[in-house]
Amino acid sequence: MVIIPKNHPRVKSLLVRERLVKGFDEGIVAKEGLLAHGRGEAFDYLLGEKTSKKAKNAICASAALLTLAKRPVISVNGNSAALCPKETVDLSKVLKAKIEVNLFYANEKRKQNIIRFLKKNGAKQVLGGNKSSQKILSNLTSARRVVDKGGIFAGDVILVPLEDGDRTLALKKMRKKVITFDLNPLSRTAQTADITIVDNVIRGMKELNKTCKKFSKKNRNELQSIVRKFDNKKNLASSILAIKNYLNRRARHA
Repeated sequence: MVIIPKNHPRVKSLLVRERLVKGFDEGIVAKEGLLAHGRGEAFDYLLGEKTSKKAKNAICASAALLTLAKRPVISVNGNSAALCPKETVDLSKVLKAKIEVNLFYANEKRKQNIIRFLKKNGAKQVLGGNKSSQKILSNLTSARRVVDKGGIFAGDVILVPLEDGDRTLALKKMRKKVITFDLNPLSRTAQTADITIVDNVIRGMKELNKTCKKFSKKNRNELQSIVRKFDNKKNLASSILAIKNYLNRRARHA
């Protein structure tokens, strides 16, 4: 009998799936979110199921931009809430950032479930559930057009751990900086965001937390230099090349 260690990527993938299924059963994750996670898993496999040097470069740039932000906001959907609630809350404390629940497949009950879940994991305040503070993004048609006036609407740098392309474009048109996690470097979200972290959101959020804590001691000039030197298009091209090289290697050994 072969014993697979607990830290093996395959075991970790199974544990993550269980976390999402539990989130679905508890009314946090939408069924469409389960499908989206499956697509992400496929890309993660092609990228080696580890945080690459390219992803770490993007995380450094993200940490610098978030630390420089005057009004950082972390946008949360069902999948990100189920997968990394503690990391989200910890990051909000490090950055003094607001947390806002914003859903593509929206219903009020699921939104309130997510808010309660985040508070259970240590969040003091979670925006997105108060109808009296809602604002509408005029250049967006999905349910994500409804945002909080004190959160995403007012924010200058928005971290969207799992995103859709339409809202990324809408936020960019409002002159906001957008940071996203996306395991598909070819997606519209990845190609449109200011900084795209091509990594599994659980691994990436842990690394982002550590980097933000470290960067809190840097001066503004150092942080601005890190952001200025980062090229999202080049970083994405490197991830695409990594996938091509992996597929070529597999084809040669087929």
